[in-house]
Amino acid sequence: MLDATPKAAAKTLVSVRGLKMYFPIHTGLLRRHTGDVKAVDDISFDILEGETLGLVGESGCGKSTAGRALIRLYDITGGSVKINGVEIGQAEQSVLRPMRPTMQMVFQDPQASLNPRMTLASIIGEPLEEHTKLSKVEKLARIYELMDAVGLNRTFANRYPHEFSGGQRQRIGIARALALNPKFIVCDEPIAALDVSIQAQVVNLLEELQDRLGLTYLFISHDLSMVRHIADRVAVMYLGKVVELSPRDEIYADPLHPYTEALLSAVPEPDPSLENTRERIILKGDVPSPANPPDGCNFCTRCPKVMDICRKVEPQFIEVMPGRFVACHLHGQTNQTTNQKPAG
Repeated sequence: MLDATPKAAAKTLVSVRGLKMYFPIHTGLLRRHTGDVKAVDDISFDILEGETLGLVGESGCGKSTAGRALIRLYDITGGSVKINGVEIGQAEQSVLRPMRPTMQMVFQDPQASLNPRMTLASIIGEPLEEHTKLSKVEKLARIYELMDAVGLNRTFANRYPHEFSGGQRQRIGIARALALNPKFIVCDEPIAALDVSIQAQVVNLLEELQDRLGLTYLFISHDLSMVRHIADRVAVMYLGKVVELSPRDEIYADPLHPYTEALLSAVPEPDPSLENTRERIILKGDVPSPANPPDGCNFCTRCPKVMDICRKVEPQFIEVMPGRFVACHLHGQTNQTTNQKPAG
């Protein structure tokens, strides 16, 4: 079961099976379909109610695309996505609309995700306008309540986004996401565009809101130190695939996949004595194109522990220890039935 986690008593809120998100490539004068960019290529995982799943990986690995596909901001290519037991992966937009209050998103760039022509009150109140029948007075009361929840002064209600700092703009985005009392929020690198001094404030706010409102997060980030602070479990993506999924403490103490080892070796140690003795794993070569991934394991072209089978047979994403999943031939996969990619 993919939902094996320390929070065994909690129920599954988000269930993802075989999710694919391909973007077609059209070439020539006739714009023929000649291939696909496999941004997300057959990933599966569960997120339990009330937990935070951290999704990490280098830029371009498909993290943000996966997050957007999860709440159907994209029409997915294939697979199944269930939120609170309801299949939304292939649902029509007319079916999705009444479900939008359940699932929301906090975007990476607070500058680009807020309409510069709308006041703070209008931005936060827009979901209420679209999905509720509250009166003007009730709506204003709810806007003030949300501003209080994220630490924004009520006197700022009629100001515009350009009048706020990056941290304050991200708080506006969080307030907007909370407006309809969602159960599940995708946080797409919500601190990446912020100063280091502000990052901790926003993450602490997200944790406080989670405890108070019982929220469930998919926290997408490339900042492994911050993910260690906020996440209950961590999923590692490489070239469109999840290569490892484990509880937070286990994955940081004993990574199973060579790519996870390389990622964690890049995280600085605050203790100078440990930092001086720490061995960095430097990966050679470039990330292959998602339009033309290698045969076998996607990581075989850069893996320091590569074997012959890695270049021929794709490893399966299996549970190798209780609650720990990995896609790697180093962990007893050579004798299993696996799918081999066609040559070329």
